[in-house]
Amino acid sequence: MSDLDTFYATMRRQGITRRSFLKFCSLTATALGLSPDYIGKIAYAMETKPRTPVLWLHGLECTCCSESFIRSAHPLAKDVVLSMISLDYDDTLMAAAGHQAEASLEATIKKYYGNYILAVEGNPPLNEDGMFCITGGRPFVEKLKHAAAGAKAIIAWGSCASWGCVQAAKPNPTQATPIHKVILDKPVIKVPGCPPIAEVMTGVITYMLTFDRLPELDRQGRPKMFYSQRIHDKCYRRPHFDAGQYVESWDDENARKGYCLYKVGCKGPTTYNACSTVRWNDGVSFPIGSGHGCLGCSEDGFWDKGSFYDRVTDIHQFGIEANADTLGATAAGVAGVGIAVHAALSAIKRAQQTESNQE
Repeated sequence: MSDLDTFYATMRRQGITRRSFLKFCSLTATALGLSPDYIGKIAYAMETKPRTPVLWLHGLECTCCSESFIRSAHPLAKDVVLSMISLDYDDTLMAAAGHQAEASLEATIKKYYGNYILAVEGNPPLNEDGMFCITGGRPFVEKLKHAAAGAKAIIAWGSCASWGCVQAAKPNPTQATPIHKVILDKPVIKVPGCPPIAEVMTGVITYMLTFDRLPELDRQGRPKMFYSQRIHDKCYRRPHFDAGQYVESWDDENARKGYCLYKVGCKGPTTYNACSTVRWNDGVSFPIGSGHGCLGCSEDGFWDKGSFYDRVTDIHQFGIEANADTLGATAAGVAGVGIAVHAALSAIKRAQQTESNQE
């Protein structure tokens, strides 16, 4: 891989100053949730390590992950594609097509075997020998296995690649299957969401390129730096949930006041993602901020769990006080106990004062 330029050399060739480069390293550390101590390490890595070849495949999907990725603001998608990585194949973004594109894929696999990252958007259908998804003249599942054999790691972009998503919805006639159930001998980093947040996508690949290792993953294979907290825990509507203030129906008075959307189906209490902190559209908003409840699109099986507008009735996870149906009664009961205790203590205090006066 010595013939590949480093990230820093590529940026300097594009006219980027040293000051701007260090600013980029600082922003990268911030985006990854790292302390300022890591800025120097990031700069050193980008000055000395060659850009990593990346192959990006597309199976059964709607391309929403690519649409999200190219809208990243920190870092800009163009900086990732043109400077940080060597995107040698992506049949959606590349200029080449047909035989020329497939020749580029084969050349990269051969030249950088064992050293490239394979990014996969969408999933392979296994029914009818994979004939429900043909790419480059062959079933996608064959192309996936071929490219995965020489990859050092695989990134499963989006819920289609991570879990199967709507293509795998019951009864799943094409047998659409997530990547980790097809590729069993390579590490698979799942970046679920429909689509994932742009900065989450660029953040994961930036981390891998900078530190030359996989990010710390949770038990489901998702990067902890973005999927370790529930949307509910950082949601700005959380105080309304705790206070028992809910939107009862769409566009009612409580909706106009910005109350909690739990009763109209918000899945924030059971969904792990960075939506309420990183947010979308350069950090401007996310679905809950726009008045619509979370669909739980980064969780496995969300597409087969009934209506998106049915509320979760039994929440038994740590940190959830109660569901909306019992919270009010619980709060009232606690308040009643508090009043009773206060009254008892007041009575005891008055009795003690009376005894003291009589003495």
